[in-house]
Amino acid sequence: MTSKEKILENIKKNNAVVDVELPSYENFGITYEDKFEKFATMIESVGGKALRIDKKDLDKTINELYKDEKIIASNVDGFTLGNLDSNEEEDPYNLKDIDLAVVKGNFAVAENGAIWMKNEENRHRSLYFIAQNIVIVIDEKEIISNMHEAYEKINFENSGYGVFISGPSKTADIEQSLVIGAHGPKSGYVIFTKS
Repeated sequence: MTSKEKILENIKKNNAVVDVELPSYENFGITYEDKFEKFATMIESVGGKALRIDKKDLDKTINELYKDEKIIASNVDGFTLGNLDSNEEEDPYNLKDIDLAVVKGNFAVAENGAIWMKNEENRHRSLYFIAQNIVIVIDEKEIISNMHEAYEKINFENSGYGVFISGPSKTADIEQSLVIGAHGPKSGYVIFTKS
């Protein structure tokens, strides 16, 4: 027996691996009693705003927030102020003049103020980033506590475009000073609707 074989044999004899039960992940991640309040605080910290309204007040609320915007793209049910169908545009570059995009969000994450956006009805993903302002509309029942819950909700089998968005565009690269609207929407609202 070579010295290498002796060493490996001794390792095998003395390597006592104990079978241990895997830890439970039942209480994994922070949960919040008031998820809307936590979400609102987090999104405000990154330059956005969150509102909770009745679904019937959607037009009125957005009109009050953005009364001067001329070109409004939307595919949100119940919102009637949209005057541009972005899906009809062949070239996403033509969306550059949109003043306001009112779009559907899938769900919101309270712990970090992020919204999961995977809207198959939206032809151009650039709409989320090219409009001057963005309003994301979500059913108020679609707020979850943490990212662990978020990844359970995301379906990775049907791949395609999906993105987490948190408020308007921003950067803090220069002197750690937060600049809002640096390279995308300069304002962002998340409106939670209740029926």
